[in-house]
Amino acid sequence: MNSLLIVGLGNPGKEYEDTRHNAGSDFVRLLCNKYEISLQKEKLIRSHFGKFKINDCSIIICIPDTFMNESGISVAKAKKFFKVSNEEILIVHDELDLINGSIKLKDSGGHGGHNGLRNIIDHLNGDSSFKRLRIGIGHPGIDKDVVSYVLKKAPNQERKELLENMTHCLPIVENLISKGWQQSIMELHTSKEEKDES
Repeated sequence: MNSLLIVGLGNPGKEYEDTRHNAGSDFVRLLCNKYEISLQKEKLIRSHFGKFKINDCSIIICIPDTFMNESGISVAKAKKFFKVSNEEILIVHDELDLINGSIKLKDSGGHGGHNGLRNIIDHLNGDSSFKRLRIGIGHPGIDKDVVSYVLKKAPNQERKELLENMTHCLPIVENLISKGWQQSIMELHTSKEEKDES
């Protein structure tokens, strides 16, 4: 792998900071802190982005300036701008179907009702072969409550647990480069199971 484009999904603006729906962009910001990366605005890709290297792999991290349901605009532009393939894209997003703080890798797939993923697939001409890092935010239990649930801030303890688990999983990026996809999946999911049992 020569390049990896990591895109953290969320909604821009102060009113959406720390909301459940912004778990993807929160993860990328934690990644920026770990590697001491400052994001800069790039109008051509409608995103803020930064770059660093792990071994010989160029890591590009992006947070779209578009709203969640228009994430595909930024991703498609970034793909072209940085000349990466779909297989070199990792989308980090919130996941209702995982309990809060659970984090899993997924190799391609559908959108699962996630509007950000749906829009990305549309703007990549129906190609869903990009990889995902799914950040569990839990489910409100009733479908009609989903929109208000994801756009709200989580209670303090829930938020603390989410941030702790995301921080614990930051090394996944280095693992992807040095150990490959399948080994990284196995280690991430095994690590989470062991953490749950302790």
